[in-house]
Formats: sequence, C-alpha cells, structure tokens
Amino acid sequence: QVQLVESGGGLVQAGGSLRLSCAASGRTGSTYGVGWFRQAPGKGREFVAAIRSSGFSTYYADPVKGRFTITQDNAKNTVFLQMNSPRPEDTAVYYCAASRFPLNPISASEDSGYDYWGQGTQVTVSS
Repeated sequence: QVQLVESGGGLVQAGGSLRLSCAASGRTGSTYGVGWFRQAPGKGREFVAAIRSSGFSTYYADPVKGRFTITQDNAKNTVFLQMNSPRPEDTAVYYCAASRFPLNPISASEDSGYDYWGQGTQVTVSS
C-alpha cells in the first residue's frame, strides 16, 4: 500500500503563487507516476498535471499549461505542484494520486490510471 498526504493549500490572491506538496509513504517503490487532480464545488474531478517516476515526462491539462509546474524530489518521496498566476477558477480541492503502472498521455489524465489517492487540500484563489 501507498499513503499520500497533500499539503500547502490555502488562500492565495489571483496572480500570486502557491506550492502544493504530495508526500508518499509505504511501498513507494511500487509506483510509476504521480498525478494531481482537482474538484471544484459542484463539478467533477479533473486532471491537472502528472509526472512519471523517471521525471523525464510530464503532462498538463490545457487550462494550467504555462502556469503550473509539476516536479518531484525522489529522495523525499514528494511531488510538488507549483501554482503560478493562479486564477479564481483554479479554486478547488486538489488531490494527488499515484499509479502502479507507467503513465502515458492517456492514462495520466484519467482517474482510472491511478491506484492510490490522498485526502485532498483546499486551494482558494481570491480575485
């Protein structure tokens, strides 16, 4: 089993910056990638970004390209989501998820591509 804990959420002004963290514990060697998803009130969960364990491949949803960056620190088993220039429409609960299989451009953006999920962290962007 793998446990994921998100942190770093909070209130941020539009145009500011925020960094989310996803710390993994347990059998982290059994995972091949981590993704970030978000769910706004009254909406379904949507893909944000993902990174393969090798770090060589990253994937982004169109609404966040050029503003958000996903990185990882393998020594600390932690994946980060740097949110620059956030907008009010980025307000949501952000979840990280880990996959037991190598991510590809399709699986990276789908809920079904992941096996373990964190509890989420709230991000609120004020205008």
